[in-house]
Amino acid sequence: MNNKITALFEIEYPIIQAGMVWCSGWRLASAVSNAGGLGIIGAGSMYPEVLREHIQKCKMATAKPFGVNVPLLYPNVQEIMEIIVQEGVRIVFTSAGNPATWTGFLKDKGITVVHVIANTKFALKAEEAGVDAIVAEGFEAGGHNGREETTTMCLIPMVSAAVKIPVIAAGGISSGSAMLAAMALGADAVQIGSAFAVAEESSAHPNFKHKIIEASEGDTKLRMKKLVPVRLLKNEFADAVAQAEAEGADTQTLMNILGRARAKLGMFEGNMEEGELEIGQVSAMLKEVRPAAEILQEIWAGFLEARMRILNS
Repeated sequence: MNNKITALFEIEYPIIQAGMVWCSGWRLASAVSNAGGLGIIGAGSMYPEVLREHIQKCKMATAKPFGVNVPLLYPNVQEIMEIIVQEGVRIVFTSAGNPATWTGFLKDKGITVVHVIANTKFALKAEEAGVDAIVAEGFEAGGHNGREETTTMCLIPMVSAAVKIPVIAAGGISSGSAMLAAMALGADAVQIGSAFAVAEESSAHPNFKHKIIEASEGDTKLRMKKLVPVRLLKNEFADAVAQAEAEGADTQTLMNILGRARAKLGMFEGNMEEGELEIGQVSAMLKEVRPAAEILQEIWAGFLEARMRILNS
């Protein structure tokens, strides 16, 4: 497919792998890029020098474009941005912060910038800041979410009508038919997280991958709304958060329950009860661990099949 996003990133398919914490290292990013999509290294769970190592290994593993996702509110952002420039990364996805802070810096270095948003207001602010494209993420998505709890089905047409830059749809997308729906609503591409979190090349712990593919409808909930809303797979930790919220816990109490390195404990180290397990609603549709290339090709084939079915109906 040739469209705004494939041309912007110089990729074959308008399919982007999300930069997920503890899942998106160089192995996953390079595998997706080699398969014709855009692989993204998730810097949110990496110390600066660890990120440098992943970028260098990704460059050795693929000659195709890849990017880095940077949560702007995380520590060491200055050092992370310097490493990105030093290592010659050409595509950066920013999230969790004000895009005006770093977009100019990155654009001055010739870097393509994409920002993740969850409502129309911030889509317009990102466009004003000069980003090249935006990811509009509905609240079906795993991980941190918008407070408005706007679904992808509602968010994409509103954002697409509001901005002139390309829109990448995210949240609840793991199949070709869902990709077609997103593009029918105005998206130019899709960003996919959960489906790639269970890829063989994902750096997520095998216990986490297994728990994802065992998940059923309703097994994820949006929690921590008094802090930063995050979609979690149910376990003892999520239940403790739910109980505290039901009892009217304040932000400090929730911070005490969360503690430190809770996501690493679950997603990377494999503690399925005490760890924070960030995954999307679409986990209920994921049934096996497979290579990233196979996942991408199935999505693309499903997209073409769904499009043909509609044309012939």
